[in-house]
Amino acid sequence: MTLVADCAPASVAGPPPGGLALPAAQPAALLRRQPCRPVGTDGDRRYRDLMGERAWNALKPAVRRRFAKRLAFGQSVVYTGQITETRMNLAGRLLVQAARLIGSPFPLEPEARGEAAVVALTADCGSAGQHWTRLYAWRRGFPQIVHSSKRFAGPTGLEEYVGCGVGVGLTLHEENGGLRFRSAGYFLTAFGWRLDLPSWLAPGRMVIGHDDLGGGRFTFTLQLVHPWLGELLHQVSRFNDTGPAGSCSGPDIQEAQPCSPPCSPL
Repeated sequence: MTLVADCAPASVAGPPPGGLALPAAQPAALLRRQPCRPVGTDGDRRYRDLMGERAWNALKPAVRRRFAKRLAFGQSVVYTGQITETRMNLAGRLLVQAARLIGSPFPLEPEARGEAAVVALTADCGSAGQHWTRLYAWRRGFPQIVHSSKRFAGPTGLEEYVGCGVGVGLTLHEENGGLRFRSAGYFLTAFGWRLDLPSWLAPGRMVIGHDDLGGGRFTFTLQLVHPWLGELLHQVSRFNDTGPAGSCSGPDIQEAQPCSPPCSPL
C-alpha cells in the first residue's frame, strides 16, 4: 500500500509548571518535528477532481502517483533525464526568440538532442499551486532555466503562468494511459486585471504529454501547433523518477507530504 507522510510539527509533551495548558499559538521554540508518519493514500486530489474518476483511473498507476504528490514547504521532487528530440519550423524559431521578452518559456535550441534535462517540482504556498522549474544543459553556454507556475484557478480550474503576466488555461485529458494538458485560451494579467487574448493573437494550440515507460521512466512531450503556420515546436524528453527531497525522508514516503505551518495546504 502506498503511504503518504504527515510532517506537521507537534508540541512538546506535557503541560508547563503550574498545570496551565499551552495556548494554541505556540512559539517555535516549543515545537519539535515528529518523524514522518503515514496518514492515507489519496494524496493531492486536485488533478483527479479536474479529470473525473473515470479518466483518472484510466491513467497508468505511475502517472497517477506522480500527479498525486503533495509537497510541504521546503520539499521538492526532482526528475532527471535527457532531451531525445526537438524540431521547430521557421515560424517556431522566430516565436522562441520573441518569447525571450517574457522569460524564455520555450527551449531555445531548435535541434536539441541528447542534452541533459532536469525538472524540479516545489510547492507554491503563496497561491496554493505548484512551481515547475526546468533546466536544459545546452552544448554551449549556460544552461537555460524555464520557470512556470501551475495554479488551480480560472474557468478550466487549471492555469499555467510563465512570467510577465502571461498565462494559459489548461484542460486535462487521458490518452492511452497517459496525461495530456491542452491549452484552452491565453491571457494577460496586470494590476488585478485579466485580458483574454483573441484566437488570432494566440501562439497556437499547445499540448503537453506525460507518458509512462515503466521502470520509473516517462516521457515529457511539448507540442505547439498554429492553425496557419503549422507545427511550430515539438520536443520530447525522457526522465527518471527520483525520491522527494527536503525536511522529511523515509522509505515509506511515495506520494503526499502535506504543507506544514506556516504555508497553506495545497
